[in-house]
Amino acid sequence: MTTTHAHHPAPAGLAPEEPQRISVSQLLPDVYKAMIRLDIAARQGLDPVLVELVKIRASQLNQCAFCLDMHSKDALAAGESAERIVQLSAWRESRHFYTEKELAALALTEAVTVLTDGFVPDEVYAEASRHFEETELAQLIAAITVINAWNRFGVTGRLAPGHYTPGDFKS
Repeated sequence: MTTTHAHHPAPAGLAPEEPQRISVSQLLPDVYKAMIRLDIAARQGLDPVLVELVKIRASQLNQCAFCLDMHSKDALAAGESAERIVQLSAWRESRHFYTEKELAALALTEAVTVLTDGFVPDEVYAEASRHFEETELAQLIAAITVINAWNRFGVTGRLAPGHYTPGDFKS
């Protein structure tokens, strides 16, 4: 993810694009580079498609349009189906589109992202533990944590969706 986007005029009939508020990558390049390194380290050893599903779901919950755009495009480029991406917002009602492991990852993503009760429920953690070995589970928790941080940069900085092309920010 980057925080440097030009303001693009809206096509006829569409609402204008909101201007970006702040560029973390320009103002705090060391923080931005550290986030990139953290992102790479967090997803090591995890299935890339699973990581994209997790990033999309967290971005839906956090209403980060830039990250939704980026990770939906990355998931499609990695071979994920549009149908599974579209169904993520209603994954509980669309369980038959996902594996048990993916369902456990999505439940954990929601629990870590929303923290409704101020903690991750034991049953959600236990279900994730059934499907992920300990190191893989730690990687998943790290990946969920990192996308939540990216989402907060994106939403606060008002990064505009629609300009990302898969591979733009490959490290």
